[in-house]
Amino acid sequence: MSFQAYINNIKTKTGKTPDDFKKLAEEKGFLENGQIKATVKATQITDWLKNEFELGHGYAMTIYASFKGRTE
Repeated sequence: MSFQAYINNIKTKTGKTPDDFKKLAEEKGFLENGQIKATVKATQITDWLKNEFELGHGYAMTIYASFKGRTE
């Protein structure tokens, strides 16, 4: 499955785009000025996405990758 297909499926499931998740991650303290804080581990972010939004591991990693700048 392509990166974009993952993004599309996430939007269908949650109603949220990567930018929406980025704003929520900033509110949670995972990001600062759009960047992942140095003290935050990938697992913290993916666990949050899995627990709060019921995303599977691959989908959570896709959102994490979008935080790191991946777009495709």
